[in-house]
Amino acid sequence: MSLVDKKFTVEKRWLAIGQLRCCFYIYESNSVANNRRMLMLHGAGVAGQNTWSNIVSMLEGWQTIVVPDLRGMGETVEKSGCESAFGIQQLVDDLQCLCSELNWVEFDLAGYSLGGLVSLLYKQQYPQQVAQQFVLEPGLLDRQLWQDSQALRTLYADVVEQLRSRDARAGVKYFLDTISPNRKSIASVEELAIQRLMQRHLGFANALECVNLAAKNIDRQQLVAAQGKMVSIIGALSVPSMHAYHQQLAAQQQDWQYYSIAGTDHSLPYQKPRQIARIFNAVAAAQFS
Repeated sequence: MSLVDKKFTVEKRWLAIGQLRCCFYIYESNSVANNRRMLMLHGAGVAGQNTWSNIVSMLEGWQTIVVPDLRGMGETVEKSGCESAFGIQQLVDDLQCLCSELNWVEFDLAGYSLGGLVSLLYKQQYPQQVAQQFVLEPGLLDRQLWQDSQALRTLYADVVEQLRSRDARAGVKYFLDTISPNRKSIASVEELAIQRLMQRHLGFANALECVNLAAKNIDRQQLVAAQGKMVSIIGALSVPSMHAYHQQLAAQQQDWQYYSIAGTDHSLPYQKPRQIARIFNAVAAAQFS
């Protein structure tokens, strides 16, 4: 029996959203009865369970945790079997459909990478529903200067083109080199990351393109100003500009906390789940006691 099985009762469920068949997992704690709920959103090209299951297994402050697969990723599929392009607003709307299905009116929200951007936008549009937030290397909050963050989209556009070509694997490697230039490359770990992102490489391409398009329309200053109780977690090996920006946000934004996780980069939920869970639990203990 795994630690998750000991601590939670896990149920896999499905939700129809138009032509989308959305997969999500519900974790019900076997010992916590505090009515605290949390949604956890994964990043581009990866599944919710792969991203969050190790972290969830060590969480202690929530009675119910829901981990969905965003469109184009994981087990969430279109009924037609196609991999259709989508916009960032569709992901926000999907999240609201899920919250309506769950009948959740207030909850905590965690997001990694693309999921972090979706969570920021969700908070901006539904401020009364989100209580505590956690973001891990959130999309478009990746450089201190907005023009530098926007300039990165040109590189990711090249990744998208490669992912849609006959050599999708090269696109995945280019993505890893772009998003984690300072990573410690271990062959087995690198191959695992590549295989994970190759599983639905067209959905991955659509997710990256979704963020690229969002960068052309989002007012980042307004987006940041709309956030509430926030914890941002960045891998210590990620670029200094990202750290500088989140340090700045923690200094300027009320209720914004910044943490750096040693020995990791953008892959932090896979490499450092224990440290991340420890931060989540400390916040829960401080606020929910």
